[in-house]
Amino acid sequence: MSDKNIALIVGATGLSGSYTGRHLKKNGWTVVTVSRSEVDIDWSDRHIAADLTDAAQSAEALAAASDVTHVFYCTWSRQANEDENVRVNALMIRNLFDGIAEAPIKHAALVTGLKHYLGSFDDYAKVTPYTPFLESSPRLPGPNFYYAQEDVLFEMAEKRGFNWSVHRPHTMIGFVVGNYMNMAVTLAVYASICKHTGRPFVYPGSPQQYNAVTDVTDARLLAEQLHWAATTPEAANTPFNTANGDVFRWTWLWQQIADYFGIEAAKYPGQPTPLEAQMADADAIWKEIVAQHGLQDIPVSKLASWWHSDADLGRELECFTDMTNSRTLGFDAYRSTRKSFTDVFDELRARKIIPA
Repeated sequence: MSDKNIALIVGATGLSGSYTGRHLKKNGWTVVTVSRSEVDIDWSDRHIAADLTDAAQSAEALAAASDVTHVFYCTWSRQANEDENVRVNALMIRNLFDGIAEAPIKHAALVTGLKHYLGSFDDYAKVTPYTPFLESSPRLPGPNFYYAQEDVLFEMAEKRGFNWSVHRPHTMIGFVVGNYMNMAVTLAVYASICKHTGRPFVYPGSPQQYNAVTDVTDARLLAEQLHWAATTPEAANTPFNTANGDVFRWTWLWQQIADYFGIEAAKYPGQPTPLEAQMADADAIWKEIVAQHGLQDIPVSKLASWWHSDADLGRELECFTDMTNSRTLGFDAYRSTRKSFTDVFDELRARKIIPA
């Protein structure tokens, strides 16, 4: 890959941004990273601290990115309601493109997700969309910050003559400390606490989700798809669902996770038992586990996202995706979902973040 490919990774400390940046770096790209604060990212060639909600500050900071050729926008900011989500997140992506107005951009990719089909936080799952979710599905009525981000992307692409792609992953499976939407790490912490305390390892979500067909997205596969879309002319100006390529039911996967940790999968009680309530005392228990096993001293609040896993596992409708757009254009990457989870668990053990 030519050194002329210079990627700007916006949201470089999150799951999608960090995996994409590392993947591009391994493939010979120059990688410029952006996050709100100064951080040390070992795979970044150049880091920029920019508050994208502040037009003046971000414009000044992004002067250091005037040479980038590809943009990978992998961030968002959650607000109190969807109207504010729309306002703030549209402002952020607009400020980003305004700040790199002189850059020779060839392609810009936006990572969103399945709220494109399920509705915003305020209207989540009030519709029952066809499954698998189709990339050709029309937008839902009402405000949705994904749509607002897309609209800015489309406007900028038309105005400045670059190609775009939109990527809609399902639940992302990977590992970054401090990521607040991280199911694999959350379930690893939950299983470790159950093993330590003898509590039942019970599936915490809804019966509909426990029994339904579903899928997830390995962060490594998303990175591969982003790279592919940025370098495949036929993929220009297209939305892509992004999932592992297999489907499963939690009735099966819950037992696989229990087997990995050497614990018994509890009988499903038939109704949700949310992790946020189950793990109300997790802080103190985790400190015990850290001390007993000599683990890295990372607070459980920086590892587990109880609320987000509760939301995903508590859905009351079937959620899985169709990948026709990328499959017909030649993207054939695949990940085993069981291995997506166990690879994260293996990494957590190797780094001494969870007990072996």
